[in-house]
Amino acid sequence: MTSQSHDTGWRRPEDSAAPAAGRPATASLVDPEDDLPSATYAGDFETTTIPHYDSGSAQASGPGFGPIGSSQPLPYVQPPESGRHAMFMPPGMDAEEDDPRIRAAGRRGTQDLGQLVLRAGLGAVLIAHGLQKLFGWWGGQGLAGFKDSLSDVGYQHADILTYVAAGGEILAGVLLVLGLFTPLAAAGALAYLINGLLAGLSGHDPRSFPYFLPHGHEYEITLIVAAAAVILIGPGRYGFDAGRGWARRPFIGSFGALLVGIGGGVAVWILLNGANPLS
Repeated sequence: MTSQSHDTGWRRPEDSAAPAAGRPATASLVDPEDDLPSATYAGDFETTTIPHYDSGSAQASGPGFGPIGSSQPLPYVQPPESGRHAMFMPPGMDAEEDDPRIRAAGRRGTQDLGQLVLRAGLGAVLIAHGLQKLFGWWGGQGLAGFKDSLSDVGYQHADILTYVAAGGEILAGVLLVLGLFTPLAAAGALAYLINGLLAGLSGHDPRSFPYFLPHGHEYEITLIVAAAAVILIGPGRYGFDAGRGWARRPFIGSFGALLVGIGGGVAVWILLNGANPLS
């Protein structure tokens, strides 16, 4: 049994014109932020996993790439979220120090920070308004005043809806701040905000649409846009959803959550109020 040095068995792909013996010709380092999903990508609900190596592909025999007495090559795997290749690396080799492509693989600049600011800012606003309604803090109307306002607009079952609306607003805000179940939390916030906009429109002349404050609806519309943006772009990596598909590549599930939020807000208005907000 013979052994070979690490210098012989491990080389970068660009160091030689032809593929090294025992390594598939199509093997390449994969950027996890590539817009094209992998063949095994499971969509918005995918968790971070290492894809299986295709052992059925053509292989050339050669030493230095596999375990002792085997010509099986070591697999190239997609880098994990941290951007490092800790597994399947020979001793003493640091992927981040040896290949600039891997160093840049897990970096997205300030994108994740921006997603955190947007998500947590929207959540904080929802929490503050929910506490105003529930406990009357910061000059809020409290449960009694909130119930009266719902009854004045024309909502049925205002006594139950008071607790559901205030508690749901706080819960959605907390989940958004934590980055937990973000699509569902943002969809609930979107439904609540759309319902509030419809309630506000019902008190105005249907021939006009007041937008600017103090009597317009620019505040509600801004929050609606923020909630829709959180649904579409995902929570980012700074949250409890960081390992989920909707945090890394939100797509189909985000459109579904957006439709649920819009439809939920309109449905609650129709079922519990029934009035045309534009009439």
